[in-house]
Amino acid sequence: MTGPLENLDAVVEELLDQLAAFTSVEELDAHEPVLAGRRSPLAALQKSLGGLDPEARRDAGARLQAARTRVEAAVEGHRRRLAAAERERRLEADRLDLGDVVAGAVPDTLRAGHPGLVARTQAELEDVFVAMGFRVAEGPEVESDWYNFEALNIPPAHPARGMWDTFYVDLGEPETVVLRTHTSPTQVHLMEAAVRDGSLPIHSVMPGRCYRRDTPDARHLAAFHQVEGLVVDRGITFADLAGVIETFTRAYFGTDVDTRLRPSYFPFTEPSAEFEITCQICRGAGCRTCSHTGWIELGGCGMLDPAVLEAVGIDPDEWSGFAFGFGIDRCAQMRHEIADMRALTENDARFLEQFS
Repeated sequence: MTGPLENLDAVVEELLDQLAAFTSVEELDAHEPVLAGRRSPLAALQKSLGGLDPEARRDAGARLQAARTRVEAAVEGHRRRLAAAERERRLEADRLDLGDVVAGAVPDTLRAGHPGLVARTQAELEDVFVAMGFRVAEGPEVESDWYNFEALNIPPAHPARGMWDTFYVDLGEPETVVLRTHTSPTQVHLMEAAVRDGSLPIHSVMPGRCYRRDTPDARHLAAFHQVEGLVVDRGITFADLAGVIETFTRAYFGTDVDTRLRPSYFPFTEPSAEFEITCQICRGAGCRTCSHTGWIELGGCGMLDPAVLEAVGIDPDEWSGFAFGFGIDRCAQMRHEIADMRALTENDARFLEQFS
């Protein structure tokens, strides 16, 4: 058969040969876009069908879809086999011969512990921001509804509350109490203290643990760590915010990382943006961790909404500012190229020992 799909069978066989050469799930995930994704030869063949007449295009499209289905099924089958083999190797490595224990062959010495990866990452991030002129502040993990939501321009009926699945500690009177869903309530505490003490301006970062009823996956945990940044001063602009984020990402991740800001929405900032970096797992090529986009969102940012300043008694006509927040766990994941964030909480000694 002549036409764009003349060599389709040969292309499929070549892809299957390439697939058979991958010996780990990680290697397969990294190359999946080339086998069955947007960089696959099959994707290129799809684009070549545009010049065919409708009937020929329909027949060619059916053949191409059958070929794509065959390759995708082979990829998933090979992934299952590799995962099963890796699981068997882990089980074998973890197997303990009790005869050795009885014979005293297993050493009974204890090794000293070390700070966990997230704690170490938080300390490194604090050092970066302190070097930029920020001071470090902390706040409570259990907050009233007012600090967690209302003072941040999120009243009870505001639809933005649907953005967070909240753990409620007490729904009684006089106040609703929650596990904080972000570290932003600490910003409110700082601004209240600055008004009370007359200590404006503010240049602070606030690291800490947060809680949301998220289903853990490769990029999310139900209990996670954030670091917020807050600047309140005279004459602050969005350019100052962009400069701080650019300086931070290059200081922490290196000068070869690309960053971008995308318009977004947060009730307590206007204008608002999300900031992303190139995925450090695939270096921007696209992988399962970044959903094959090549980008990983670190957090959100924006200029403080005047309503937030007014809620704590700061005159928005005299003062302006910005805020940003991002995940400490996500930074650790990208810095150390950890494909699945759930590894941070699984307490696998082999994983933890890599960061001793």
